[in-house]
Amino acid sequence: MSGFMQRLRTAFRLALREMRGGLKGFYIFLACIALGTGAIAAVNSISTAITRSIATQGQSLLGADIRFELNNREANQQEADFLRALGVVSTSTGLRSMARLPDGSDQSLVEVKAVDTAYPLYGSFKANPNKPLPELLAKTGDSFGAVAAPLLLDRLRLKIGDTLLIGSAKLIITGTIDTEPDAVSEGFGFAPRLITSNAALTSSGLIQTGSLVEHVYKIKLKPEAPPLKTIQDQAKTSFPDAGWSVRTSDRAAPNLTENINRFSQFLTLVGLTALIVGGVGVANAVRAFLDSKRSVIATLKCLGAPASVVVMVYLFQIIMIASVGIALGLVIGIVSPWIASSYLAQFLPIEADMTIYPRALVLALVFGILTTLAFAVMPLGHAREVPATALFREQGFETRRLPSWPYVLVAALAILALGGLAIFTAYDRRLALFFLIAMAASFVVLRLVAYGVAALARRAPRLPSPALRLAVGNIHRPGALTPSVILSLGLGLALLVTLAMIDGNLRRNLTGTLSEKAPNFFFVDIQRSQLDEFRTILKTQAPQGKITEVPMLRGRIIAFNGQDVAKMNVPPEGRWVLRGDRGITYETELPKNSTLVEGTWWAPDYKGEPLVSFSAQEAKELGLKLGDSVTVNVLGRSITAKIANFRKVDWQSLSINFVMVFSPNTFAGAPHAWIATLTEPNASLAQEADILRTVTKAFPTITSVRVKDALDVVNDLVGQLATAIRAAAAIALISSVLVLSGALAAGNRGRTHDAVILKTLGATRSMLIRAFTYEYLLLGLATAIFALLAGSVAGWYVVSQIMKLPASFLPSVAVITVAVALVTTIGIGLIGTWRVLGQKAAPVLREL
Repeated sequence: MSGFMQRLRTAFRLALREMRGGLKGFYIFLACIALGTGAIAAVNSISTAITRSIATQGQSLLGADIRFELNNREANQQEADFLRALGVVSTSTGLRSMARLPDGSDQSLVEVKAVDTAYPLYGSFKANPNKPLPELLAKTGDSFGAVAAPLLLDRLRLKIGDTLLIGSAKLIITGTIDTEPDAVSEGFGFAPRLITSNAALTSSGLIQTGSLVEHVYKIKLKPEAPPLKTIQDQAKTSFPDAGWSVRTSDRAAPNLTENINRFSQFLTLVGLTALIVGGVGVANAVRAFLDSKRSVIATLKCLGAPASVVVMVYLFQIIMIASVGIALGLVIGIVSPWIASSYLAQFLPIEADMTIYPRALVLALVFGILTTLAFAVMPLGHAREVPATALFREQGFETRRLPSWPYVLVAALAILALGGLAIFTAYDRRLALFFLIAMAASFVVLRLVAYGVAALARRAPRLPSPALRLAVGNIHRPGALTPSVILSLGLGLALLVTLAMIDGNLRRNLTGTLSEKAPNFFFVDIQRSQLDEFRTILKTQAPQGKITEVPMLRGRIIAFNGQDVAKMNVPPEGRWVLRGDRGITYETELPKNSTLVEGTWWAPDYKGEPLVSFSAQEAKELGLKLGDSVTVNVLGRSITAKIANFRKVDWQSLSINFVMVFSPNTFAGAPHAWIATLTEPNASLAQEADILRTVTKAFPTITSVRVKDALDVVNDLVGQLATAIRAAAAIALISSVLVLSGALAAGNRGRTHDAVILKTLGATRSMLIRAFTYEYLLLGLATAIFALLAGSVAGWYVVSQIMKLPASFLPSVAVITVAVALVTTIGIGLIGTWRVLGQKAAPVLREL
């Protein structure tokens, strides 16, 4: 043991002495480690900052200790008594409606929120001007006060003090909304917010039979109130058919938290890609550094240093350099929440402070250490075998064979630990596993592509141009840059192409294919007494238009086969069906936009037990089969129906579609409204505006949604997400460029020898520059072709198989990819080669 400790101390002293020369040769190593570690630390720190803010501000974000929501009905007397017994209750009502100018010249869809004088129970509502909310919402004469999002005033060209109509109620805009404390828990809205009083909403006449209305009861609990979980259990036991959605302050915004976790996992995996790609750079940098130390290594061996001491000397140096890089990455992770908060604060509850999130930093630290170890051990194993004769002759490491088995074992264990950590810490472990498999497959495929390119170059016919012949020879000769260039640049470019294809296809579908197939308008909350007149107006305004109308109710799935869905382990892809209330309908015949794939449709005069037709894709994701029972709560009643058939639904059409279609006898006598669409592909913007204005004026209580406006909102949201995705992809691409630089730097010694010999034999500098340019051009082109193929296939799979949208090849992405690949390889290659071409011949020839 004492001998080992002595060798360890000796190796450490030698490592420190050699480090006095600075970090020359390790700058790319540093950048690769710092970039990958920083990306992982930053993403997880920001994600933790947001989720912790949601958890610590739960009462303010929810506006209550506990929140009960009922759809399409108010709480009955017994339910209201139960809620009031818990503490102070604040009631609010939410719905979508059309806000219009008094002269009927313009209108806009709004998210109406009617509140009482107790709102908000927690948090602070701020308006401009900064007055108490009850004062801003007070009734003056026959008008009610209202505060609106600034966007609504911009759309309708309004100012404070102007009048606005919703339904039959007259509202005066008394201010604009600055801070709505519970906005995050209310969910994403497609329209600007308009807040008014409960009395104003009652006066509007918007709440009718079957209207899509959310009645919310927020409670500030008494000090002696039981725990939140107990209250939830009591509410479920005492009112099993209430059908209310209960949310507590410890889970104020579960959908937001889940989406943040998913998105942060995606960005973490992209950051891990950058780190793994950077690991290739680490291997190249370590190999180049050790290659430059051949004489030192050989001298140490000639002086009697054991091979283990030589390895420890450079292992200590690598650990110290990696520590600097990891530390830089951790600093990025520490400051990132503070920097990001300035942008995210307008969307999410995140405060600008310098809080440190240890778990995120430790995770990035471990990823950085494992990556360094996984990719640095193999070059160290090769360094161990440098013969002492290398002191007298310039020789490179023999990398055509693996080092001794202990080094291979350590590298393999480090890679396994890296993969295990990625899976263990992932929100969706199956996705993380698929990602790692894809990464491993990508490395194998890239290696095969490199072999294929070299084989093609080897079989190329003799070319007339000496420079071109030399370039082709350089691609397949021993020690060629082909594997390094294709491996380093191919993965980053393929990821960039994948993300660009997904983003481009999403935008193309939203602004092109979907908008062309989609109806022009959705009309919601149509009463049965209004149907005939409504239909007549649409036929007058759009004679060539197609009108589709169906009855619609709202229901929440509460059980499958008698089992509570809240206690079921539902796959992530099917959870959206069980989240909140779903639109449901009944039909005598199979809907025209659906195809029956299994089972049979009920007879037109069917009078038996309730039956339901379920969307086939969603049924598969939920594990349902024919004959299973589905229990839904509609208007406070639990109704159980048997699955009679499965339908294939074309969700891409954006027409009226439902996950569940029931037999007509299921809801006999139940109050409900109707939903309708108008499809007129040839309608101009002026005609659509006229239709919207006419319908809103004739039926103030009908909500009209222009589909193109909704798609624009989604397109803006996709654009914001795409910005974050592009930033993450850019990090991976920068890592690839750094790795490419390191690979070219590692090959410069061999290039120096080649250039000197060729110049000695009469080659001119211009001819060598042309040869190297051709070589980099061919390698860049080969890499771009691979990235296009791999990225296009991956993008197609995500868009068509996961998102279920039409996918197509985008030529603009192809052009940009080829341009980036060529500029990068040729530019970086020539920058590194220019110095090589200026080497004096004599010193190099003496070492050969």
